[in-house]
Amino acid sequence: MRVLPFFLTSKATGMDEKLIKQVEYFRQFVTERRLQRIDKVLENRTRYITVVLEDVYQSHNISAVIRSCECLGIQDLHLIENLNPYRVNDDIALGSNKWISIYRYGKHENNTVRAIESLKAMDYRIVAASAADKGDDLYDFNLHAGKCAMLFGTEKEGLSEQAVQLADTFIHIPMSGMTESFNVSVSAGIILSHLVQRLRNSSLPWRLNDHEKAELRLQWIKNSIKNADAIERLYFNNQ
Repeated sequence: MRVLPFFLTSKATGMDEKLIKQVEYFRQFVTERRLQRIDKVLENRTRYITVVLEDVYQSHNISAVIRSCECLGIQDLHLIENLNPYRVNDDIALGSNKWISIYRYGKHENNTVRAIESLKAMDYRIVAASAADKGDDLYDFNLHAGKCAMLFGTEKEGLSEQAVQLADTFIHIPMSGMTESFNVSVSAGIILSHLVQRLRNSSLPWRLNDHEKAELRLQWIKNSIKNADAIERLYFNNQ
């Protein structure tokens, strides 16, 4: 008899039975090795830190940040598209966009405001990355003050004045050279790598809950299956 992982069998979480049945059905189409890999990655996923990009227009920079988030275990990425629509560079992303949750804000006039207000409603602190020595030094940043949404701006202008005004706090990377700033994707990589390492070594509740893991597990299994849409239609037709 196949044994489901703990987070699929725990009744204490009020797990959706329909979700459990779907996971059990779709998992037969992937290898045990893939299932084990999915479970291992899920154990290191976090939503304690999330990332927000405001109007980054070069697709290779967006794709590099997506790839960094996925590799570091950050599940959510928020894209504010006031002027520049999201485009993925497959050569840079290498499929990493399949494994993280991307939220886009581009249908309204005040996308920056809508995105930040939405994140604040989820109890995120808005932490704006600054090229100047503004706010906290990266190495002194207080992770224990609560969940944080790391906000990065465009390649040349940086963050909009609106984003700066709505930010709760600021963070900067100490610089030792004559150049004033890093490329946006490099800056994101440095900040996220350092903070994620500190987060995992802390006692903070940074892991996903059981229901979040189950939802992502189902989605990732589907992402691993060829013709997943056809298989899904067959599944629901037989219910």
